[in-house]
Order: sequence, then structure tokens, then C-alpha cells
Amino acid sequence: MPAPKSTNAASRAAKPANDKAILHPRNRHTGRYDFPALLAGSPELSEFVILNPYGKQSIDFANPNAVRVFNRALLKRFYGIAHWDIPPGYLCPPIPGRADYLHGLADLLADGNAGKIPRGSAIHVLDVGTGANCIYPLIGLHEYGWCFTGSDIDTIALASARTIVTANKLDKNIALRQQPDPRHIFEGLLQAGDRFDVTLCNPPFHASQAEANSGSQRKWRNLGKLDPKRKLPALNFGGQAAELWCEGGEAAFVARLADESRDVAQQVYWFSTLVSKASNVAPLQAKLKKLGASAIRVIEMAQGQKRSRFVAWTFLSEEQQSEWRTTHWNRQPG
Repeated sequence: MPAPKSTNAASRAAKPANDKAILHPRNRHTGRYDFPALLAGSPELSEFVILNPYGKQSIDFANPNAVRVFNRALLKRFYGIAHWDIPPGYLCPPIPGRADYLHGLADLLADGNAGKIPRGSAIHVLDVGTGANCIYPLIGLHEYGWCFTGSDIDTIALASARTIVTANKLDKNIALRQQPDPRHIFEGLLQAGDRFDVTLCNPPFHASQAEANSGSQRKWRNLGKLDPKRKLPALNFGGQAAELWCEGGEAAFVARLADESRDVAQQVYWFSTLVSKASNVAPLQAKLKKLGASAIRVIEMAQGQKRSRFVAWTFLSEEQQSEWRTTHWNRQPG
């Protein structure tokens, strides 16, 4: 088997000379938000609008309710989602970064398709840990017309996601499944006839609840928001235990993801996962090579001062990839 291909360069535009963190060129959230337009579509957002130190309109990101209502306004304005809400305490993720991951995956699929992004319902995506927010399927369906299956171990999260999907009449394009065994990711979830063009995952970052709380407090200090006179939430973006931490943290989770991916190697074209800690990338690459991955990609992403990346891999040979595209993508509209 030839050595796996690996790259640290995204297929999107190269970093500018000043190395400033930028979003993907197709990301709808580049630049400042038009708050008058957001408020016109979602008047409830006005309660949370503040002026930042530069005198510009923003929201109070230390307030979980503000983040939730802001996300609702963004989903409505940019993705046509009329009904969206999540239960108290569940993860309310930053939408621009989630959109970047999807655009990066679209580029990955295009790389093997003569530069053309495969669009439409013939493309099937598995969202591992879709959560109560169902963000990835909502954005991915709107941007590329892909069909999604969202999985989770949490019954409340799945009920919330199902309510969102049903309320927006997206049942034909977004399905939901429960992983019955929290010790597993793909095992017990994938059915014999399943074929997914890509899987995506936002793994738990921390190794314990204490570590998650400590990380949040450190973030506030870095942002200059740790005001002793003000009671700040432990987690402004929320999150339940399974969303934020697992035994061994991110490194252990992505290692388990890699191990289980080998068992369903012929049912998925590209596997992928976010990797927040740069130090976790090399061990994951080494494990994937040992498992026999035929190609590995490391796609860098950035938002403001935050840098992240996702790692993608496949076990299919180039011949099998070509056959997959012919078999599964040839129904794409012209």
C-alpha cells in the first residue's frame, strides 16, 4: 500500500502575508455583522445588544441567553431556519467556525472530483454527536443540499434536534439516530447498508468537568472579562458532560474514533474530526498510518485569534475512491 498522503495546507486560499486568521472564502460570516438587519429579522436580539470598547454593536458573549438568541438570529438570516432553540445548559456553538468545517469538507470532496463540489441529496453525511443544536446538518443542508444523519448518545439532545428538524420541515434530508452504547462511536450505530461520503465530529475537548470549568475561567481572564463584581457563567456556550469532556479528553476520543473507523472502512469515503489541540494531531496521524489509512489530510482553520483544524482520512484506494464517486455521485444534478 502506498504511503498515506498528508498535508497541512487547506485547498482553500493560502494564508495572507500578515498571517491574520480568516474564515473560509465561502463563509457567510466574514466581516462585521449587519446588526440592523439581524434585529429586523429577530427583534428579541435587541435585549442583548451592547457596544464593545470600540463603540460598535455586539452582544454580551458572557451571557448564555445572549449567545443562544444570537445563534437563532444568525440561523434565521443566513440559513433560512425559522425555528431553533435548545434546552437550558446544552452546547450553543459559535456558528462561523462550524460553517468553516463544512466548507472545508466540501473542498475535500471537490479535490477528488475535478475541483467540483458534489452537491445535492446523493451526498450523505454522518454527524457524530450532533447535539441538541443540530448545527452541522442545518448549515450543510442549506449550503450544499447534502443529506445528514445526526447521531448522539443523549436522548434529550436528540429530542431537541428532532424538534428543530420537524419544525423546519427538514425530515426528508436530516435523520437522527441514537448511539445505544456510549462506549462506542460507529459500532452499533452504522447499519450494514449504510454508505456515508463523509463523517464529521466535534469531539469532547476536556478530560474532566473540573478541567472544563478551569478552561472557561482561563478564557475569561485572557479576554479581560473576569470581573470579581460580576457573576459569570461557568460556560457561556453551555454544554453537557458528554459534549465537553470524556475520560482521556480529546486525544483519547479521536484515538477511539480512528480505531472504530477501521472497522467500517468500506462504508465511508472520508472520515473526519475536529482537533482543537495541535499537539493531538501527530499522534492521530501516526495511529491512522498504523491502521492503514490510504490518505490523510490536515486542514487548518481560523476564526479571529482562534486557530483549529480538522483531520480527514480514508482507507479507500484511489481506484476504490474513483468507483465510489461513479457509483454514489453520478446522480448529482448538472
